[in-house]
Amino acid sequence: MTTDNITIGLDLGDRRHAACVLSASGGIVAGEAITNTRECLTAFASRHPGATFVMETGTHSPWVSRLLQSLGHPVLVANARKLRAISASHTKSDDADAQMLARLGRADPQLLSPVRHRSEATQRALVRLKVREALVRSRVNLVNSVRFLLKSLGVFVSSSIKALAFTRKVRAQLAPADAALVAPLLAAIDELNAQVKALDLELETLAAETYPATERLRQIPGVGPLTALCFVLTLESPEHFAHARSVGPYLGLVPRRDQSGQSDKQLGITKAGHVQLRCLLVNCAHYILGPFGPPCALRAAGERLAARGGKSAKKRAVIAVARKLAVTLLALWKTGADYRPQPAVSPSNPPQTFPLPPAVSPSNRQAA
Repeated sequence: MTTDNITIGLDLGDRRHAACVLSASGGIVAGEAITNTRECLTAFASRHPGATFVMETGTHSPWVSRLLQSLGHPVLVANARKLRAISASHTKSDDADAQMLARLGRADPQLLSPVRHRSEATQRALVRLKVREALVRSRVNLVNSVRFLLKSLGVFVSSSIKALAFTRKVRAQLAPADAALVAPLLAAIDELNAQVKALDLELETLAAETYPATERLRQIPGVGPLTALCFVLTLESPEHFAHARSVGPYLGLVPRRDQSGQSDKQLGITKAGHVQLRCLLVNCAHYILGPFGPPCALRAAGERLAARGGKSAKKRAVIAVARKLAVTLLALWKTGADYRPQPAVSPSNPPQTFPLPPAVSPSNRQAA
């Protein structure tokens, strides 16, 4: 039996991977548990040269798929969000999942809604952005802890104080006895501020030297180095999208749909794709629609939507501007053109401002 026609389903796990080997006729040749190491995977793959491997997206799928591809194997990575045959199964197990993956890959790869993983270099750069996000989230938690602890003593700290000035202003406000109580937390915030600042410089250097396309994207007011770099790293290449409008669904910025007969429900966005980039784009949309956003076509489009009124009109306007911003960023990247704001208002008709819903997450705001 030639191994070129063999399909192998891999259910990936932290310690072991469940493997199901199917023959060309669909019969189960073998089932095996593989220890989650490069050596064990290489040894297993060497026993089935030319076999097609099928796996789901997950923590280990990027490096496992790259390893198997480097060994000369065709690899299909299934979109886990689309495989309800596995996630909704009433007899779910690692072995059953591996068998289902193998059978779907053998029958029709399109049933898997296959995805393409980024290169290792791109993934490593994205990890740096995630590290910064984790540091900022830790800083937010520490700042909130200081506020809550002092509040219990009757000391109130303004919520308008920025993170970089928080420790300086709090130390100046507190009595020596109160300052001593939260001194370890304030010292930790100072350390996190230094680390975030150093990482911001590193990321800006990375963007300028390795990803020059980010400079073009930063022409849009409100788009800073973090958003531009995250956008370029997440999409990796503008050629992956035939049309600029395809980026909206890719980033989960389009509404879900549940239509049947006369019923067509109004649902929230799908929230598919890269969470960090979606949050950054939404925060950029808040700036564009806020009091400091300059007149431009993006702002005018958001104001028109907000003016329609109705339930959650302002929130929908923010999401719509975030989606239009993503389309504009991709169009600039694909064409290499310069950004033209196209002001849609005149001095006699100044832009209207309105209070916006809170930003997605304080940990995802643009660096100052």
